[in-house]
Amino acid sequence: MHISEGVLRPEIIIPTSVAAVCLAGYFLWRLKSDEIVRTAAMSAVFFMGSFIHVPLGITSIHLMLSGLVGVFAGKNAFLAILIALIFQGLLFGFGGFSVLGLNALMLGLPAILGAVFARHLERKINWFLAGFVPIFISAVILSVVLLLNGEGFEALSGVVLASNAVLMVIEGFISFFAIGFILKVKPELLNVK
Repeated sequence: MHISEGVLRPEIIIPTSVAAVCLAGYFLWRLKSDEIVRTAAMSAVFFMGSFIHVPLGITSIHLMLSGLVGVFAGKNAFLAILIALIFQGLLFGFGGFSVLGLNALMLGLPAILGAVFARHLERKINWFLAGFVPIFISAVILSVVLLLNGEGFEALSGVVLASNAVLMVIEGFISFFAIGFILKVKPELLNVK
């Protein structure tokens, strides 16, 4: 669900980059030393999750696990995803650095919703929604950004939203089973702040 280099206009790239830098600074300022290991581990989960590709007709989608990152990292999910995006850009050329701010906002902010659902894990539907909702919001943001980018992107905007519908459901079920398992074996891991 990355946006690649050279696709977006500067009117979109510049403000989103400024907003991402400001948010990263804020979250770094609020980061406590005992949260660093968990944030780094969730960054690795996001990084590795994107290498799992799911065939979808003639194309494929890849996992993001951003909801699970939010469940485990809480408010630091934004930092975890930003760090993973930086490494994906450096090592593999995924996304790119001019669009890093937008990609971080598009994937990192919805991931924080995982922490919201983690506060109400007594309801099993929230286990599913913790994975489903962040992907849904990220797909909507991506579609809106493509619409704002100008002519020629309207059709792509709808295709992006439709193709990610399958990913939303897959991530919902992954979250459902992962949270259920963790609640049985080590529930204190889910105590996010």
